[in-house]
Amino acid sequence: MPTILCSKELLDKAFKKASKIQKKGFDNVDKNKKTAISKISVAGDIISSNLAKYVKAFPSFSKTSQFEMELIDVILGIDKLKKSLGALNWCSAKALELEKVYLGKVKKAQNSEEISRLRREFYGRLSSLVDQIDQDLKFVAFARDKLKELPEIDPTVPTVVIAGFPNVGKSQLVERISTARPKIAPYPFTTQGIGIGHFVVGRKRYQVVDTPGLLDRKLEERNKIELQAILALKHLADVIVFLIDPSETSGYGMKDQLALLESIKTNFAGIPIIEIENKSDIVKIESPRMKISALTGDGIDDLLGLIIEMLDRTRKANNSEPIAI
Repeated sequence: MPTILCSKELLDKAFKKASKIQKKGFDNVDKNKKTAISKISVAGDIISSNLAKYVKAFPSFSKTSQFEMELIDVILGIDKLKKSLGALNWCSAKALELEKVYLGKVKKAQNSEEISRLRREFYGRLSSLVDQIDQDLKFVAFARDKLKELPEIDPTVPTVVIAGFPNVGKSQLVERISTARPKIAPYPFTTQGIGIGHFVVGRKRYQVVDTPGLLDRKLEERNKIELQAILALKHLADVIVFLIDPSETSGYGMKDQLALLESIKTNFAGIPIIEIENKSDIVKIESPRMKISALTGDGIDDLLGLIIEMLDRTRKANNSEPIAI
C-alpha cells in the first residue's frame, strides 16, 4: 500500500513537477500557451492519479471476508473509512473535470496575461479542492497503518479456535498440533496478540488459533467494542476447542472454568465446541470429556482426529471443503 500524502504534500508534489515544465513555441504567446497546457495537465493528472491509487490500494469491501470486515469496523469504523475513500474518489474525478475546463479556457486565450491568469486560477481552485479532503487524507493514512496490524489469517482455511482461561495450556496445545512454530499476530484489545498455527493431514491444510486475552474471561464482562472484536471470531471459527484444567494449577477453579464455557456457548451459539480436559499427566477426574496432556502429548492424536472430523463435517455442512495443497 503506497504512502499517503496529506493535502499540502500532494499539492507540493504536483506543483513542483509542473514548475519544471517549459515548452517552445513559434512566438511568446504560443510558448506560454503550450507551457500552461502542460503544467495544468501534469498538476491535475498527478492529483487525480495519486488519489485514485490510494483508493485502489485499499481492499475491496465486497471481496473482504466478514471476519476482516468486523475487525476493520472495530479498529477504524467501516462507514467512516468508506466516507473518506469516497471523498478521495470524488476529488480525483473533480480534479480531472477542473483540468479539462481550464485546458479548454487556455486553448482559447488570446494573450500571455490571460494564459498566466488562467493557470494561476486553476492552481488556486485545485488547491482549494484538495484542501477540502485534507482530513480524509489523514484518516486514510491512519487507516493504512492500522490495517497493517490486522492478523494474517486466511478465513477460507478450516479453522479451530482454542479457548479457555490463562495457563490451562492453550499455547502449548497449539504448538503441539501445529506442523511449524505458530506465528504471533496482532489483534485488537490484546497486547499478547494471537497465535496462529497450521497442520496438514493428507493434502488438506487446517488452521489453529490461540486467543490469549480474548476467550479467557466471561464475555459479559467486556465493553461493547471489545465484545465486537471477540465476536468477530464467529466468522473465523469452524470449531472451538475449550480447554479445561481439572488440576486447577492454572489458578482457576472448575466452577469458574465451567461458567466461562457456558458464556462462550451462549455467545458462539451454532459453532461446535469440543470440551477437553488438559493436564492428564497431573490429574484425571470422572467426566465424559476427552483427557489430554499438551505437555507430554498424551491423547493428542485422538484429539486431532476429532478436530479434523468436526472441521470436515462443519465445512461440508456449509458447502465448503478444506483447502488442498
